[in-house]
Amino acid sequence: MNTVSNLEYFKVFLYVARAGSVTEAAKELSISQPAVSQALKQLERQLGVELFSRVSRGIQLTGEGEELYSYVQKGYEQLQLGVDKIRQMKNLEAGEIRIGASDMTLQFYLLPYLERFHEEYPSIKVTVTNAPTPETLSFLEEGRIDFGIVSTPFAKQPGVESVEVRQIEDIFVAGRKFLPYKNKMLDLQELEHLPMIFLEKNTSTRSYMDSYLREWGVEIAPEFELATSDMIVQFALRNLGVGCVVRDFAQPHIDSGQLFELRFNHMIPKRSFCVVRSTRMAMSGAARRLTEIMGIEQEQMENR
Repeated sequence: MNTVSNLEYFKVFLYVARAGSVTEAAKELSISQPAVSQALKQLERQLGVELFSRVSRGIQLTGEGEELYSYVQKGYEQLQLGVDKIRQMKNLEAGEIRIGASDMTLQFYLLPYLERFHEEYPSIKVTVTNAPTPETLSFLEEGRIDFGIVSTPFAKQPGVESVEVRQIEDIFVAGRKFLPYKNKMLDLQELEHLPMIFLEKNTSTRSYMDSYLREWGVEIAPEFELATSDMIVQFALRNLGVGCVVRDFAQPHIDSGQLFELRFNHMIPKRSFCVVRSTRMAMSGAARRLTEIMGIEQEQMENR
């Protein structure tokens, strides 16, 4: 017996068993009584047992029918729960979004959009996996996230689409101990003689700065290699060295005069935050809605 092709028979069986009447079941199903009777006969024939017995007030389940009903009822309830869940997900009343983002992309790009999305769709669970760009791209490839927010540069990968959403700028900052360097136009080579504070090597920011400085023949051996840009700023505030960070992290302290920005005779090219997704995975309705709130149309992702 092909169960999948005969699911309709089981639905008819369920309605008749509940109603205890072919006539009432036909009304509830909006089909004819002969159609109901025919479906029951087909089901009984294929199972090789009688499912109903005729009684004075209609029909009642046989022993075999009672046994089958206990399973069909549970299965139908689970099926209905599944349908209801899908409806809730479609209407953004339930579901989950999985995002990959670093501290930087979360703090200086994604967070306001997450706040707005949560206000509009409080029933949607949002999971943010915090990781630098290389790991976020790996999570995307493994299907562990719906989309990621990364910073350039990163190696283009087959099956990954990206959209640039915001520019960022790398700068070098220092505290009062290094005031002699303030307002001076420096050569990048001078960084080799200063105590430097950089991010760890498994980040796109560190890879970018190492690559950029090498282009000008500058090799840096940092005194401190830290896990977060916030900590770089804190080390710089304590005059432990010159910190290399994205401007957003240091700007409040530059504005307050606690830190100053070093100036160089070569401009450091700006980079970008990008939203990345896999072409191999369909985005959920909730994830698509969040990207819409972020100002990214689906066509933008598909045309990259």
